[in-house]
Amino acid sequence: MATIPTSGRETAPPSDRVGVEGLRVAFLSPVFWPEVRRGAERFVHQLAAGLAERGASPRLITSHRGWPSRGVEDGLDVTRNWRPPDGRLRRRCFEDYLTHVPLSYLSLLRGEDHVAHAVYPTDALAAARWSARTGGPSLLSYMGIPDRRWLARRRLRADLTLRAVAGTGAVVALSEAAVEGFWRWLGVEARLIHPGVDVSSFAPGGQRAPAPTIVCAADAAEPRKRVALLVEAFARVRRVRPDARLLLSRPRDPASAAALERAGDGLETVDLDDRVALRDAYRQAWVSALPSLGEAFGLVLVEALACGTPVVATNVDGMREIVDRAEVGRLFDGDQPEPLADALLEAFELAEDPNTAVACRARAKDFSSDRCTERYASLYRELLG
Repeated sequence: MATIPTSGRETAPPSDRVGVEGLRVAFLSPVFWPEVRRGAERFVHQLAAGLAERGASPRLITSHRGWPSRGVEDGLDVTRNWRPPDGRLRRRCFEDYLTHVPLSYLSLLRGEDHVAHAVYPTDALAAARWSARTGGPSLLSYMGIPDRRWLARRRLRADLTLRAVAGTGAVVALSEAAVEGFWRWLGVEARLIHPGVDVSSFAPGGQRAPAPTIVCAADAAEPRKRVALLVEAFARVRRVRPDARLLLSRPRDPASAAALERAGDGLETVDLDDRVALRDAYRQAWVSALPSLGEAFGLVLVEALACGTPVVATNVDGMREIVDRAEVGRLFDGDQPEPLADALLEAFELAEDPNTAVACRARAKDFSSDRCTERYASLYRELLG
């Protein structure tokens, strides 16, 4: 078996703040808020804010199904191109988010950016072509784990990913698990930069809920998040703690939300799209749970830790790199509800320990947004140099 290369894998944080004053960075993402609110969208928003705070000029090129538009949204210059219909491509199992790429490329050409930073492989194709034409550096931050099953799920996915990696100056993975996936399945040496969380916004405050409360910020409509498994496990938790509550992110479809709320006693759906609402949910919860598979990192786990809340996650991939000590949470194995229920009950006990909040907060600071921004600023300078 090939050995994973270790030299140069992680971009080390510089000792002093890297100067990025006047640096123009164009982020490229196929979708953005409010259409989609996943980890990738939070990553772009957080990194752009950190760069702007340091004097850089970030902007975002994205797409939607409406008319083209441009404006400042929450401090970020956002260009929204029209996304042509892709239903036929999806039905034939082609890679997602292909139709907007030519328009993103044109938007790049019309700008005066120093760096093009894509967060999806198809957008990285536009960034790579821009680099070939202008000589400006580009990079791809890959938001998942490029394993065999994922790469084979869509037509052209593996080929497009390899083309994107070959055409950009660097590919960045979010965890050791993702770095290993790139080397094992694609033979690509990726850099490691963990995504960051704003530990000043996500911070302890207020009082815990009087009853043991679990919050899960994952999208219940996404099968790999395994929210249904969490609901099954919660039913077993209620046999031991009848007053326990489970807060799930409310689906936009009212019928889906109603179906979730009927899934069991003590279960509620809440709107967690708003950052303040999400922070408040973490603060009142005793435990934050993420029973997903295939997570490259698990940003919602770090957000909860920053609020002093212990976490429960699946013992796979990037999540076990976050929950690396018993003081901050529990990991569970398998796909049965019993181990997950046991982990949740143990985490309840952990939440009652007054030392837990301090340990969780300390662990979250290892993944601060400032640390992430510094590493990307260093990488930009390296690529420009």
